[in-house]
Amino acid sequence: MKAYQRKDLDPKDVAKICIRQVEKLEKQVQAWEIFDGEALLHQAGIIQERLQKQEAIRSLEGIPIGIKDVFNTCDFPTQMGSELWKGFKPGNDARVVFNLREAGALIPGKTVTAEFAVHALNKTNNPHHPLHTPGTSSSGSAAAVAMGMVPFALGTQTGGSIVRPASFCGVYGSKPSFGLIPRTGVLKTTDSLDTIGFFTIHFEDVKHVFNALIVKGENHPFSHAALNNPARQFKPKGRPWRVAFVKTHTWKEAENYAKSAITDWTEKIAKVGGVEIFPVDLPGPMEHSHDIHLKIYDKTLSYYFQEEYNQSSHISDIMKEIIERGKHITTEEYQKALIEQINLARLMDRFMEKYDALVSLSTAGDAPLREIPEKADPALMWTMTFLPVVSVPAFISPRNLPFGIQVAGRRYSDYLLFGFLEDLHAKNLIPSTGNPIPAILKEGSK
Repeated sequence: MKAYQRKDLDPKDVAKICIRQVEKLEKQVQAWEIFDGEALLHQAGIIQERLQKQEAIRSLEGIPIGIKDVFNTCDFPTQMGSELWKGFKPGNDARVVFNLREAGALIPGKTVTAEFAVHALNKTNNPHHPLHTPGTSSSGSAAAVAMGMVPFALGTQTGGSIVRPASFCGVYGSKPSFGLIPRTGVLKTTDSLDTIGFFTIHFEDVKHVFNALIVKGENHPFSHAALNNPARQFKPKGRPWRVAFVKTHTWKEAENYAKSAITDWTEKIAKVGGVEIFPVDLPGPMEHSHDIHLKIYDKTLSYYFQEEYNQSSHISDIMKEIIERGKHITTEEYQKALIEQINLARLMDRFMEKYDALVSLSTAGDAPLREIPEKADPALMWTMTFLPVVSVPAFISPRNLPFGIQVAGRRYSDYLLFGFLEDLHAKNLIPSTGNPIPAILKEGSK
């Protein structure tokens, strides 16, 4: 947008760059379900006319954005990764998509999602190695951002569907506090877990995109009060950052190189100054988080996808297994799990009162081969307890593949989390951009 103001670039230039990247790389990465270059150029032309008339520049003016194919869009089908919904046109925009258009964003198409945003591996390839998984669910958005096709893209997270693709694709992934980005017009899978977030290639864009997407005003009393409370959003001057380093019960699943990387990183940020690291254990009940999550997840999927299950020849085996498990969970068991989730969220609220941020691994290591199941990691624990999270592309594995750090904050203390990350960035302790750059992009620049 600064380039637009200086007239170094115009929206059509940016649209053409986006189109060129997709034409050059889409065959290899397969990040897009639908991409319409002509529609993108048309939208860019409208924005260009606005700028020529010197109308006020909006927060996302002329920026191309990928939309995961679980968000309703009035001009593209919403197929949710399912052949059952092939060609379905909802006739409206999800609220967050409407808000993006109002902010001046360009929407060239829909990125690939896993079937119904669940677990079945989709067609998208890992930008760093096609034999490795890109992460499931939101991987099309993560891969599109990693390949420079768009500077940011929407995703959703019910377990780890933003954090994992961000970690495996080497980009920034942000999952704000639960409920801060509106879900109207978005595929519903699990009411108490579904969270909207996004991927960016540049660190400096994370807070900017967050500000453009979140609900605002007194019609949202809880989040409005918290986000406008300086005591929740700013660290007291003169005090070092208080950061909890938690291994969680998933630590035993982590690769040794990943354990060493995050341990060394926490020691490094403590030495630089201004940060106190507290290696601590989570409250005991958090060890049950994965089991509670599974019960809630399976039960709600079995409820919302009954009709699809009745056409089971058109859904994946993984989806069938989840629905069948969910059918055996009683209403009483489900209600108990929901109460347990709320109790865990309250427990983490109290835990985070002592800290400005919490760090853990994003994933157990780098991306496994496509046919190898992903190991358990802490991502769903912070989803369940409504915490804001940013996955930082901090590390490169011995196989030269990326994996990340999850930095979490207290619920509704998203700006405090960003403040901590900005301090780390100013001290060169986290990268400015995606890490590493995919080899194919390096080759193209030679």
